[in-house]
Amino acid sequence: MKIGIIGLGTVGSAIATAVYSSGLAREMVLFDRDEIRALSAAEDLGNAATFGYDIKITAAANYRDMRDADIVIISAGVNQKLGQTRTDLLNANAEVIRDIVPKLMKYSDPHRLVLIVVTNPLDVMTRLAQKLSGLPENRVIGTGTMLDSARFKMILARAFNISPSSVDAYVLGEHGDAAVLNWSSAAIGGMPLDNFAKQMKSPITTSAKKTIDRRVKTAAYEIIKGRGATWDGIAAASADLVRCIKNDERRILTVSLGGGSLPRVVGANGVVATLMPKMNAQEVAELKKSNLIINKNFLAISNK
Repeated sequence: MKIGIIGLGTVGSAIATAVYSSGLAREMVLFDRDEIRALSAAEDLGNAATFGYDIKITAAANYRDMRDADIVIISAGVNQKLGQTRTDLLNANAEVIRDIVPKLMKYSDPHRLVLIVVTNPLDVMTRLAQKLSGLPENRVIGTGTMLDSARFKMILARAFNISPSSVDAYVLGEHGDAAVLNWSSAAIGGMPLDNFAKQMKSPITTSAKKTIDRRVKTAAYEIIKGRGATWDGIAAASADLVRCIKNDERRILTVSLGGGSLPRVVGANGVVATLMPKMNAQEVAELKKSNLIINKNFLAISNK
């Protein structure tokens, strides 16, 4: 599998390392508007082949080098800084996507390519990339709330001192401040969360749920405060999405097709099906509000 990565800042470089370390690619092509950065990244990662997978890794001089790529990951753009929301990046990163996608598609096979979008604000950039690419919606995939859902699972797992792999919990809607924690369908060990918590003699109170909700939604802000940016989590999520596509795993992931994240079956050809989880009235209302925010932001860049 040939995998391209566009944008080799902190996030893009971490994604390149995670994808390389997965051993999923036979060839990786790295592109950045700073050609020296791309060359350095390819050289540095190429040196790792001595200790791991023997993968062909090259720096792209232009988008022509992305031809025949099976998957291209777009991580280019302005990163979220301390005090900023993801929406603050809207106009600047829309211009980045407008610049990249038409040039990429000039050399890409529209019947083959799957685009993965990581650039924030994620849902709007995913929808914009799909419109510009002309690819079917199911093959332009944003990482969506994969990372948010992972944070939700991890917090619950730590609360009960169990493995996160035993937790099924989704975050829906916007990858941003309007994300919706889907408490109604959360389960551990195949049991509804409240039932599991009761059997563990550790019920989750309304106050505890509010605290977890806040921690999930503000996790990125806390990490940015300490590190200046987030990169490891989103890199792992991106590599996991690549694995799911490459191996046709047909796993359920909370990815975005540009209109907010929902549980979706993902396989070799992208998204196979979109699922609607059980929600209470409050979650339904919050999800509608979340999607309205995405639509409003997309309209804002569409009018420019």
